[in-house]
Amino acid sequence: MVLLFKSDPDDTRGWTAELARRLPGVEVRTWPDVGDPADIEFCVGWAFPPGSLRGFPNLKGLQSLGAGVDHVFRDPDLPEALPIARIVDPYMTEDMTQWVMLNVLRFHKQDPDYRRLQAEGRWDELPPPSWRDRRVGVMGLGELGGHALERLRYFGYKLAGWSRTKKRIDRVETFAGEEGLRPFLARTDILVVLLPLTPETEDLLNRERLSRLPKGAFVINAGRGRLLVDEDLIAMLDSGHLGGAALDVFRQEPLAADHAFWKHPKVVITPHVSALTRAETAVPQIVENYRRALAGEPLLHPVDRRRRY
Repeated sequence: MVLLFKSDPDDTRGWTAELARRLPGVEVRTWPDVGDPADIEFCVGWAFPPGSLRGFPNLKGLQSLGAGVDHVFRDPDLPEALPIARIVDPYMTEDMTQWVMLNVLRFHKQDPDYRRLQAEGRWDELPPPSWRDRRVGVMGLGELGGHALERLRYFGYKLAGWSRTKKRIDRVETFAGEEGLRPFLARTDILVVLLPLTPETEDLLNRERLSRLPKGAFVINAGRGRLLVDEDLIAMLDSGHLGGAALDVFRQEPLAADHAFWKHPKVVITPHVSALTRAETAVPQIVENYRRALAGEPLLHPVDRRRRY
């Protein structure tokens, strides 16, 4: 019984030790030290090289090391019948929600403007915004989006959500599909993007759709970098149509040193740290999925291959 682990970046949070501790008697190998490929029965990790999974003839399951699985579907040779699972961790969900709250409050309370005034040494009072009138919209109404809306409700904002298919959430106006996207964007002052990356959502927020947001709106993206068209976002910020952006995910990670986002005065950057997977809380479900895969049982938090999440 052998489990293969691969992380990106390197194992810095005690993953292999925690896996070994909770799986006594199971050999845990770390990529790229595969050994005999026929020994590998279960893979845990992030971004295995394309084609590598097909080289394990006895592989019974694959566990993504995070909530997202777009890295899995980059492999054109992904074994067709291989069960795939993602991490659903309450601690990670709470981390994401706190990052979202931080940036919603940052923009609502005019923090970028006050930091600019501070740098200029100016004691100016800006017209205060009304939380009763602030319209916050969340794209993606799964585990992460639903939890973020639940917490944002306490601030008294006018809340809305958009998803691919219609969902009902208490005290939240919901929109769905392409027909619901235009009215959703038009009523949103602060846009929070928590969508998965799929063929349908890639480049979803281009210049045309970003222009549907009200003038002065803000964009917060912790979904995936490829949901946004970088050049279009920059153009909308430079034109003044958008007031600012907080970005935790990017098309290329790490973000290139010469990318315009680094020095843009309206962009706040964090290095994909809004919701880091923690070994101590995620490993128990990985262990359970390992057991289930070897027993031929359905995995926890399975991935729908058609939807790719």
